[in-house]
Amino acid sequence: MKILDGRKVANERLDIVTGEVRALIDQGITPRLAVVFVGDNPASASYVRQKEKACKKTGILYEHVDMPDTATTEEVIAKVNELDARADVHGILVQLPLPAQVEAPLVIRAIQPSKDVDGFHAYNIGKMTLSTDFESLVPCTPKGVIRLLEAYDIPIQGQEAVVVGHSNIVGKPMSTMLLNRDATVTTCHKETQDLAFHTRRADILVVAVGKAGLITEDMVKEGAVVVDVGINRVEGKLVGDVDFENVSKKAAYLTPVPGGCGPMTVACLMENVVEAAKRLNNLKP
Repeated sequence: MKILDGRKVANERLDIVTGEVRALIDQGITPRLAVVFVGDNPASASYVRQKEKACKKTGILYEHVDMPDTATTEEVIAKVNELDARADVHGILVQLPLPAQVEAPLVIRAIQPSKDVDGFHAYNIGKMTLSTDFESLVPCTPKGVIRLLEAYDIPIQGQEAVVVGHSNIVGKPMSTMLLNRDATVTTCHKETQDLAFHTRRADILVVAVGKAGLITEDMVKEGAVVVDVGINRVEGKLVGDVDFENVSKKAAYLTPVPGGCGPMTVACLMENVVEAAKRLNNLKP
């Protein structure tokens, strides 16, 4: 079994981004990411710190916008509109989840698609269903999974791919991106009957549900590529959705948690910020 080392590949991607940022700065363009953080969710704060760290590493300007957990939908949208109007802001990210009183779909819709570096706007999601040619500013975690598979020369075309989870953030766009690359894709979720029947057929198995130990050894095909997107805290320790110790006996490739998909997500966010900066300045991505 080989480890799909997300940290290693992410660092390689960030080195490329750093070079692209320097080239843009030479042309008088400094990419800037603005992160709107509503409330004080500790897990979200940790994710935001990782994004800020990656910005500093690559030379992307980072702007943090704090809003109280009492903020209304209208107040958050007003802040998004303010950032949208600024030519020096190339990427806008509203950290999710938002407090219950804030309507996330309305906030995401308010972000200009060309600055939607999370890739959650309906325009960007819809565009990516057409083909790989239209995969610009796509959701960062699925993009990171594809980048990781490519880095290890793992074929996707013609493979049986199973995605467990159908969220708008990971599952659905993941299935779309695999389908764009000519995999035969099955999407499973909490209403799926006999999950193991599907997962045992997978050449590529991507799991993103947030349930520790969901995928066990008997649910995995011998020699499968298993990508664990799940992040769960069990007894103070971060673990994924896959029983790593036992599944590693059957899988040909497996991502660790932490150190697999998380770093790739952040690296792909940086790629999206650079792409947005280029497009907004009429440069070829």
